[in-house]
Amino acid sequence: MAKTLDGLVLSPVADQAPGQVGTRTRFRYHEERGRIWAEYAGGDVVRGHLVGTREGDRLDFRYVQLKTDGETSSGHCVSSVVELPDGRVRLEETWEWESREGSGTSVVEELPS
Repeated sequence: MAKTLDGLVLSPVADQAPGQVGTRTRFRYHEERGRIWAEYAGGDVVRGHLVGTREGDRLDFRYVQLKTDGETSSGHCVSSVVELPDGRVRLEETWEWESREGSGTSVVEELPS
């Protein structure tokens, strides 16, 4: 199993669709006894939260966010935790909106110290 996510800051490696999470977004993760949660903000996202569980190297969580234009949205994501050769963590994600149409994949990586 890859290292704990607790206290890590991760960021997408590429921008998603306009107005969504992007390379300027920062996720601050917390982990305790199989539970994960994070706060995120940056780019078009004013504030976001995610909460879920971790079993081995698999995360399953729900997310909600508020954008700069006042729109709120929510969804579901399943991620694989991968430890990179340099020791940083990568999350390979498959997500879908629950509050609107749309789904996709993304990659977020731990920022270097």
